[in-house]
Amino acid sequence: MKDRIILHLYLAVIAGLVGAILVFMKESGWLVFGAIFLIVMVFALIREALHDPVEDFEPEIDLTQPLPPGFGRALLEEMPLALIVISPKGRVVYGNNAAINLLPKLEVGDHFANLFRAPAFVDAVNAALEDGESSSVSFMTTQGGDRYFETRIGLVPAGSEFGDVVHAIVEIEDRTRHRQAEKMRSDFIANASHELRTPLASIIGYIDTLQGHAKNDAAAREKFLDIMGKQAMRMQRLVDDLMSLSRIESNAHIAPKDPCSLYDIVGETVAAMQPLLPDGAVLDNQLPSKQISVRGDRDQINQVFVNLIDNAVKYAGTGPIEIAEAAPNPNYPNMCGISVQDHGPGIEKEHLNRLTERFYRVNTAQSRTKGGTGLGLAIVKHIVNRHQGALQIESALGKGSKFTVWFPLQENISIKSVA
Repeated sequence: MKDRIILHLYLAVIAGLVGAILVFMKESGWLVFGAIFLIVMVFALIREALHDPVEDFEPEIDLTQPLPPGFGRALLEEMPLALIVISPKGRVVYGNNAAINLLPKLEVGDHFANLFRAPAFVDAVNAALEDGESSSVSFMTTQGGDRYFETRIGLVPAGSEFGDVVHAIVEIEDRTRHRQAEKMRSDFIANASHELRTPLASIIGYIDTLQGHAKNDAAAREKFLDIMGKQAMRMQRLVDDLMSLSRIESNAHIAPKDPCSLYDIVGETVAAMQPLLPDGAVLDNQLPSKQISVRGDRDQINQVFVNLIDNAVKYAGTGPIEIAEAAPNPNYPNMCGISVQDHGPGIEKEHLNRLTERFYRVNTAQSRTKGGTGLGLAIVKHIVNRHQGALQIESALGKGSKFTVWFPLQENISIKSVA
């Protein structure tokens, strides 16, 4: 508005100067009129070219206080869903607390088209303002990462607290987490089905062979039965891991309360796994002889280190596997860390952030050959999260890998005796 006023002042001054000069030069009245008319037309064209219709805003109400204090305003402001009210000229005249939290840059007086870069949303609001059409629309934005929204657009009748004209009211719901959860579920089902289908198809194929031309071939029968047994064991491991993951997730919101000694549990795990190690594998327990108090689920903590040690044994070759106390880390204050380090081939950096995803494998063929299900580190992550801890992964090609599990320290609690 201010810029347009200044533009008109420039126009008046220039036209006046041109007219005065032409009069001083004793030019005819028609020439003076023509010159001033031409100047006015040029400025009008410039103004139209630079005109932003969004700036033609004359507020229908006082935007600084669109709603009087009271129960109605308190109710709107405390609603969990984001609500915004939009004037007939497209300006935001009200946004509740949820809307401000969802859209931190929301400002009363801004045009609604600045809220989202989503044509479907803009068209739906315009339809409500122009034609009185209520609607629902879903859309995705890529500002700050992919986000999914659902909006419901209705009308506030004239004569409300927002003024004597009809306004649009928009309810906005962020569905990003819901969509991500749906994708995770669908991916999980697809991956689980694939993992089960492969060994199942192999078993069915060998059964058909044994019932057919290899029916009386003793050597083939022994070979095929051995393969079928391995595939059946693979399926059993997968089902066991799926059941374990399901149990962990069902209690993910319940933090463990039983006090226990972390180092004692890890020591038990290492001792129990020693007889199961393949030739050449060595477990080196470097934990000091002291008690570290945590509140935890003994069985789940045991499972964490069984999975980490098992992974190290499978993929690190024949080198030593060291279980040691982690040095204090400012990123994990008031926590105790235990690391499982191998000296194997290591993992490329681009894989590290995805290692705890379900069924994610750096080398699929190698993992299946070694009996991996792709769920071990996912189980570790979920157990650690339930214990309000953290999993730190460090690795480099040719330098091995180190997995450090951090658990919050507990002070002044009694320690359960170790059976």
